[in-house]
Amino acid sequence: MLLQSLAGLPAFLAYFCTSFIISILFVVIYIRATPYDEFELIHKNVPGAAIALGLSLLGFVLPVASAIAHSQNLLDCAVWSVIALIVQLIIHFVVRIPVHDLPRRIADGELAPAIWLGLASLAGGTLNAACMTY
Repeated sequence: MLLQSLAGLPAFLAYFCTSFIISILFVVIYIRATPYDEFELIHKNVPGAAIALGLSLLGFVLPVASAIAHSQNLLDCAVWSVIALIVQLIIHFVVRIPVHDLPRRIADGELAPAIWLGLASLAGGTLNAACMTY
């Protein structure tokens, strides 16, 4: 009985490790795409940086979860996860358009721009996940 329960463990580990690595890759790329260092700001207790980065990460992992659920294999999942990464980067730059000097304002500790960026990223990620219906 226990062996039957653990039969899916290799697939679980493969998908989990792949999604974990690509999530780390997302964070590394995302913080390099911003003009400020989110982790330095978080270390300095700037809540907006944590809000924006955390919600952007959630906006990324939602489509990754959808890719895991809908993919035919691990490569398919990885390809759709990369697409989710690209979409999140596009969202990041698009939501900066209506808010003047958004990166500086987040770095200065303003919460409203950070909440806007984070929730827009989450909304975009939710739509991205819903569109992965292949």
